[in-house]
Amino acid sequence: MTVLEYAPQGVRQVRSLVVLGDSTAVGLGDPLPGGGWRGVGPLLADALSGNESVRFANVSFTGARMGCVRTIQLPQALAMAPEVAILIVGMNDTLRSDFDAERIRADLEHVVSALQAVGTIVLTVRFHDHAKVFRLPGPLRRALRSRIGALNAVIDSVSAAYDAGCLDLDLLPGAYEMSAWSVDRLHPSELGHRMLAQGFAALLSDRGCAIPNPVSLTCSGGRQVGTAGHVVWLVVKGIPWLWRRGRDLVPYALSIMIKGFAGPAR
Repeated sequence: MTVLEYAPQGVRQVRSLVVLGDSTAVGLGDPLPGGGWRGVGPLLADALSGNESVRFANVSFTGARMGCVRTIQLPQALAMAPEVAILIVGMNDTLRSDFDAERIRADLEHVVSALQAVGTIVLTVRFHDHAKVFRLPGPLRRALRSRIGALNAVIDSVSAAYDAGCLDLDLLPGAYEMSAWSVDRLHPSELGHRMLAQGFAALLSDRGCAIPNPVSLTCSGGRQVGTAGHVVWLVVKGIPWLWRRGRDLVPYALSIMIKGFAGPAR
């Protein structure tokens, strides 16, 4: 696992940061000793803090889709007029039966342009191949891979059109190591969140922002969860969630399987 290198000390001191998105943005997978989650947001805020703390807000919530970010989270973020905004969202859309790439594109364009209009540096993510860390039956794996491909195409297009920074999780060093993932294999572990924060810090450094406290990949400050805790979480939370979301994806997976049996259209 390599440590991302930062450009020479930037000239811009970031003083405000907001995080928008879904459960990964919330920090699931990186529990705190006193309860709750830490995640990429606080880790990045610490990296950006110099002589004074960065004003930080996390308006994300679990289960959020791109439309939720536009209608619910964006107004909260704009009220803060942040210098930097991190956007991690889209996977919940890929798991739903009403997945619509063009609607996602319209929502993402609106969010990015609205934030940039108040002078915010916007950073997004493009997603990795979940099938490499989470085992799924063949049809479901192909269905999810197809959806993620369509989502990433939207994210690539919007990021390029608006010159938004984009962290490619597929190319992030160590992204496919099991230690980077929590027990559910859907959310990053503490190490995974540190890797995300480090990746975002590198993007900000490239844009001339100062990173006074580079992100360490040495885990500390979080709550270590034992095997029993992992099993309880998986049974109580993980499997029911996968069942609910999987039911939405199954019809699409079946259509892919049927098309495969039928062969290419003539």
